[in-house]
Amino acid sequence: MGRRCLVLSASMGAGHDAVAGELARRLRAGGHDVLVRDVLTLLSPGAGPAVRGFYRFVVRRLPPVYAAIHALFLAPRPGRGRGADVSPMAVLAERRLGALVAAWRPDVVVSTFHLAGQVTGRMRGRGALRVPCAVFVTDFAVHRAWLDPGNDLYLCVSEAAARAAREGTGRAAVATGPVVPPEFHRSGAGAGAGRDAGGRPVVLLSGGAWGVGPGLARTAGALARHGFEPVLLCGRDERLRRRAGRLPGVRALGWTDDMPGLMASARVLVDNAAGQTAVQALAAGVPVVGFRPIAGHGAAGVREMAAEGLTVYADDLPGLLAAVGELARPGAARDRRAAAGSALFRADADAARLVAGLADRAECGPGGPTGRGGPTDLTGLADRTDSAG
Repeated sequence: MGRRCLVLSASMGAGHDAVAGELARRLRAGGHDVLVRDVLTLLSPGAGPAVRGFYRFVVRRLPPVYAAIHALFLAPRPGRGRGADVSPMAVLAERRLGALVAAWRPDVVVSTFHLAGQVTGRMRGRGALRVPCAVFVTDFAVHRAWLDPGNDLYLCVSEAAARAAREGTGRAAVATGPVVPPEFHRSGAGAGAGRDAGGRPVVLLSGGAWGVGPGLARTAGALARHGFEPVLLCGRDERLRRRAGRLPGVRALGWTDDMPGLMASARVLVDNAAGQTAVQALAAGVPVVGFRPIAGHGAAGVREMAAEGLTVYADDLPGLLAAVGELARPGAARDRRAAAGSALFRADADAARLVAGLADRAECGPGGPTGRGGPTDLTGLADRTDSAG
């Protein structure tokens, strides 16, 4: 039976929208109706652009300030309960979300951004939202703003993230693996691929949608001088693209929609954010080296991915050059990283199927099995993913 699925994203960079788009594609392929909305548009007029602009400014220009914000308000801490207090912003979005739900009448809501999950969790927990709610946690290092016990289900990129969500909320949490379009799984570079015409290994460097990161151009220049062909992904930062494009041996690209093709051309990705580009590389079988991460959640995520054995973390430039050199060559080190990345993607726990299955589980009453509009009882779901959907 087809369901009506509301997907809440956020235009904070491009990663959350990418996850929302792929979830929507999978849900539609399963016969469901899907509506995707940016949670920032549910805030008061002008508030969404202000939030996005402030975040972009502090990450780019004042990374110590963002690191302090993350440490004070977002970093994990022991104990269960509501996550970071973003109630002023959440309250601003509640009225418009309630109106949207009343008008479109979805059977299930899934959020791919933590503010959206805070809004749905607050409303669902007190019975103001009588629709089951899931949250897809895009981060490997799960910060407190993701966690609200009012939501019914958490879908996570790794088992460590799922464990953190369960411990932080007491709700069901399933490790589905990252949500990545199928084109990436088909684009992995073979043993003879990923080299330029001169035989130099192609190395991607990601700055995300905004071209953010410390020393991106300097890192690309160093890689070029040491026999690699660096391809710097500058996103929408045209100033960075022009500056890096003047460096000898460096290819600097602006925004591109052909990320699967770029992954097929690469031997290694140098990552600084543990976001969508990193998991796209893992899906394509391209090893990832974390280096000079952005402040706050970026640094936490990059280190968490390395701690889980999914990537290599380089502390300094010599370490980066050594790691890239080893992983660019066919061999046991490259094979280990490719295998670890591939194992992250679970065919038995598809996120879209679990979202649709959440609506099926809650159908026994207007507010779910509790009859009060509160969170649905999903006890044991993590051990029975094959029964959802």
